[in-house]
Amino acid sequence: MKIEIRCNKCGKLIEMQEGNRKEDCLKVEKEWGYFSNKDRELHTFYLCEPCYDAMIEKFEIPIRKQKVEEVV
Repeated sequence: MKIEIRCNKCGKLIEMQEGNRKEDCLKVEKEWGYFSNKDRELHTFYLCEPCYDAMIEKFEIPIRKQKVEEVV
């Protein structure tokens, strides 16, 4: 089964090779709870790196960044 991942913002195809991503992207998965208008809905979306960068650039409070020494 061929898996295709696209950026939900721009539609760019995220490159895959043998079922693994060849480029990184952000995957967001949110299960909404009882105190929302989306009770018990699971939302999933992907953003390519340029769309992620454009999104966080507009944040009022910047994201916290730290270097990770060991990649798992």
